Amino acid sequence: MKIAYISTFLPRECGIATFNNNVVRAILANLKLQRQTWQASVFGMAMNDSESLSEYEYPEEVKFVIRQNSQKDYILAATYINTSDADVCILEHEFGIFGGESGIYILPLLHRLEKPLITVLHTILKEPSYTQKIIIQEIAQRSAKLMVMSRRGIEFLIDIYGIAPEKIQFIQHGAPDLEAPQVNPLHAISPFRNRRVLFTFGLLSRNKGLETVIRALPAIVAQHPDVTYVVLGNTHPGVLRSSGEEYREQLKLLAIKLKVDKHLVFINKFVSEEELINYLKAATIYITPYNNEAQITSGTLSYAIGAGAAVVSTPYWHALELLAEDRGRLFGFKDSEALAEIVNELLNNPEELKALQQNAYEYGLQLRWPKIGAEYIQAIELALTQAEVGEPKLLHIVDPEIIPEFSLAHVRRLTDDTGIVQHAKYGIPNLKEGYCLDDNARALIMALMAYQQNKSQEALALLPIYLSYIHYMQREDGNFRNFLSFTRQYLDEIGSEDSFGRTVWALGYLISCAPNNSYREFAGELFSRSVIHFKQLHHLRGIGNTIIGVAYYLKTHPDDEGMVRELINLTASLMHAYETHREDTWHWFEDKLTYDNAILPLALLHSCEITGDEQVKRVAMESMSFLDILSFKNGFLSPIGNQGWYSQGNEMPLFDQQAIETMAMVLMYLQAYQTTREPEFIQKMFVSYQWFLGENILRVPLYDQETKGCCDGLQQTAINRNQGAESTLAYLISHLTVLKALELEYQYDLADKELAPTV
Repeated sequence: MKIAYISTFLPRECGIATFNNNVVRAILANLKLQRQTWQASVFGMAMNDSESLSEYEYPEEVKFVIRQNSQKDYILAATYINTSDADVCILEHEFGIFGGESGIYILPLLHRLEKPLITVLHTILKEPSYTQKIIIQEIAQRSAKLMVMSRRGIEFLIDIYGIAPEKIQFIQHGAPDLEAPQVNPLHAISPFRNRRVLFTFGLLSRNKGLETVIRALPAIVAQHPDVTYVVLGNTHPGVLRSSGEEYREQLKLLAIKLKVDKHLVFINKFVSEEELINYLKAATIYITPYNNEAQITSGTLSYAIGAGAAVVSTPYWHALELLAEDRGRLFGFKDSEALAEIVNELLNNPEELKALQQNAYEYGLQLRWPKIGAEYIQAIELALTQAEVGEPKLLHIVDPEIIPEFSLAHVRRLTDDTGIVQHAKYGIPNLKEGYCLDDNARALIMALMAYQQNKSQEALALLPIYLSYIHYMQREDGNFRNFLSFTRQYLDEIGSEDSFGRTVWALGYLISCAPNNSYREFAGELFSRSVIHFKQLHHLRGIGNTIIGVAYYLKTHPDDEGMVRELINLTASLMHAYETHREDTWHWFEDKLTYDNAILPLALLHSCEITGDEQVKRVAMESMSFLDILSFKNGFLSPIGNQGWYSQGNEMPLFDQQAIETMAMVLMYLQAYQTTREPEFIQKMFVSYQWFLGENILRVPLYDQETKGCCDGLQQTAINRNQGAESTLAYLISHLTVLKALELEYQYDLADKELAPTV
């Protein structure tokens, strides 16, 4: 059996690396013992905290090094594993060892992974951030099993993260299968010779709470002057890079101030497990004085129990479990007085101290790595069995079960009696930024779609707010302003051509599907006043949006020959741009792809629906196909990013991906389906929509199930958690478009059956 391990690896000084090394050795030992016919081998994928690939001298079983902040390395690693002969993959997960916000870079790797996956969770947060919660949920979805080292962690996964209990397996943190020699060499050397030792080990950082022990020393030493506090371990490499030995030096100064510096010893090194057992056995009391409860797993505590040490600890989550049933003593966080009292009591009562040691030792026998390794093998066998009998992966289809329930909660939050506020800080309206015409036009379209889909009275009630905003922003000459302050002050004289086009689209759409004549007549008045400005449009997206609005208008007024001419003229502008820039390998309207790209082929599809012009249809389909090839890679949508545009021959920018790009793709594919009746466009529409739900390059959803808003963009290392009107409306319009597609697919299917010849 060959196992691929994604983890940090020794000699990198990291608790995860040590843990993974022990898991590897425990599994190998069990495989060799229990499964003689299996070839036990290791396939390491080492996480590197440096851009240098040569910083660590990794063992030969490390076949690939992933630089923490190099996104491409994660993708290459997935390919490397998939094309290898690895049978299964074990991921050691800790947020901090992977790149991006909260280690989000691991998700694209896992999404591409084709081998059965088992994940060991080293941190499970009680109050995760939005991104952290999503990461754990996505990891759970991709994993056959989640290994958890505390029962509190199981509760959190079920209650907070919504993970099915059957997905979770409890396996405790292992401890070395070692016994200290009868004659411990440490007893012969300082600081252990003729001393009673309080002991803590591990990588030093401020959250370890060592200052609490130092503050307790004066009261302890007053009763027991032979006590020394020994701290074994290097400063955490990350802390060392950012602030050097500042924490260690502060601890030394504190000891001097309290006049206990002669009773404090730092041993600044990384020791082997054999040496560590000697230290634990030589210590009188082992102390873990962590500062807060949010520690779901402590390897140092497991090692201390495994070695049969008398442990005194703060009541963090893992300690509450591991030290239950008289296996240790607890004191309050940062409570040095309580710590001193407990230590003095134990030192004064050798029998009580011995009882704690014996209880810990007996329990620690079940933590020995060989036993833990056997439990891992059982989980691996189950994962392989599930992979063999599991259902094959399905192609993307429109699956109503994964579509969230439609909600206008965030739209209502952003909307007041003036209009919809354009920006938000997280899910809270940012009133300082005021309003814009673009968003109120989109909001009008969304409200109409919601009313059409389900006769939503909530959406109908919002409609006059957005329409009145459009009316307020129309100038006497029929053009439109765009921006309005929160105090209702105009912030520009003439808005952009984009905002003009989007408004014409919204008005045309209202004319075509108004809930009553009053709305239709009002929209018709605003629309007709704007027509004079059609000829002044030069920017392609303004033209494209206007074409869509005119096409909707003509569905209600097909005999308006003047408007048909307007449509033909606007369409000619797009066609001319295409003919000017099209080359053999470049089927586009400009010399680069910028933003809201799918609007251009979408506009031509709407135009040819009205005019029947086959040449326009050909250009629409050809340019759509070109955009399709660029935007779909690895089975999901990855639209052109806004961190620079895409020019022929250059690398396509992946970030900052915007929600309006996805909305335009969804609308384009539905229109293509209505034009051609080809099911592949329904499939591509649904895959595009799933970009909002996590089928994207970072594998995180932008739609927020809690706020019912949509995050503002997909950035290189994280998502933009602000949830403004543009992104939220883009999501809701896409959502409603998918629902419409489901209806159309059913209607077309019925129509085809009715037209089929009777046998």
